[in-house]
Amino acid sequence: MVNVYGNTVDNETRCIHYQSYLDIIAIKFKCCGKYYPCYKCHNENESHATRRWSKEEFDERAILCGHCGYELTINEYMMTETCPHCKSHFNNRCKYDYHHYFRM
Repeated sequence: MVNVYGNTVDNETRCIHYQSYLDIIAIKFKCCGKYYPCYKCHNENESHATRRWSKEEFDERAILCGHCGYELTINEYMMTETCPHCKSHFNNRCKYDYHHYFRM
């Protein structure tokens, strides 16, 4: 079982900031190696600056499906809107926040 830090509101990694039925992923932050539901949760709970994943690191398993616990690589996550393991749907609007997590 992977620990998810931050202001979660349920056992599928939804947080106080993002709570739609599609908001079921957590992201491992490069700077601390901890999974958080979103960048806002990270910033509210850590005292260090966020470091983003580079393109060369997109094969790292850094995305957690909150429904089944499968860890996706960043590349897998960017290429799909569903978990490859349990087929749960992710929020496709998260791509607008990629710049908080990934260097594009």
